[in-house]
Amino acid sequence: MEETMTTTAHDPLATFAPNLFRDRTVLVTGGGRGIGRAIALAFARLGANLVIASRKAENLKPTADAIRALGADCLDVAMSIREPAQVDDLVARSIERFGTIDVLVNNAGGQFPARPWDISDSGWRAVVDLNLNGTWNLCSRVGAQMLARRTGAIVNIVHVYSFERGAPPFVHSGAARAGVVSMTRSLAYYYARHGVRVNALAPGSVATEGLRVEEYAKAERADYEALQIQDIPAHRLGTAEEVAATTVFLCSPAAAYINGAALIADGGQYLGPWTDMWDPDAH
Repeated sequence: MEETMTTTAHDPLATFAPNLFRDRTVLVTGGGRGIGRAIALAFARLGANLVIASRKAENLKPTADAIRALGADCLDVAMSIREPAQVDDLVARSIERFGTIDVLVNNAGGQFPARPWDISDSGWRAVVDLNLNGTWNLCSRVGAQMLARRTGAIVNIVHVYSFERGAPPFVHSGAARAGVVSMTRSLAYYYARHGVRVNALAPGSVATEGLRVEEYAKAERADYEALQIQDIPAHRLGTAEEVAATTVFLCSPAAAYINGAALIADGGQYLGPWTDMWDPDAH
């Protein structure tokens, strides 16, 4: 019988040296829950100082407490990445607290499932503003202080649907995140000569509360998870901890020569669904 696991038995962070990011400051947007929380906790476990930002303060406190329980320092800021003035304030407070921002992880984003003809103009603009413009707001401002210091790493979290297959039923988010991939590559070209690396990470479907609440429930499909797993050769959803470990890798010395990449980490979801056509024994 095939298993449809959503967890893994190993610790993805066991690969990395303890205190790999000691005395480094990592800023994670959307850092209060889900993938962002896992990323923040991963860096905290490896010795980093954390700045976590989210629109809702109630999402930040439990994660900030968990980070401090690991012995790491943490600044949590409720703000909107869509508002340039609030981004300016976030960057200023981060530098005032820790002196620098060494790593930026643009994880904040959001969308809602809808058929193209059901998306209003305001709904389209809200999703594009959050996912594309919000990411630019952080890249441009944090990137500026990294360029001045000639060091830093930026990872933009997108989705496997940012590429050729399209993003049904998230046409607005898919378009915005495809823009983030292009922006990532353009920034990498300019920033590399100044010692700053910029990459994108494209997870596939990951088992998080957001996936269940924001996508499964709104899609009104009790079998949504099973249908997604059908399209994943690994035959399971990814975990937030796996995404976090891959993010850590892209910011680590092991990835020093990786720049302008859009790394897909999706259990093979990008390849399309498995069919009996690929199995000689099925005929």
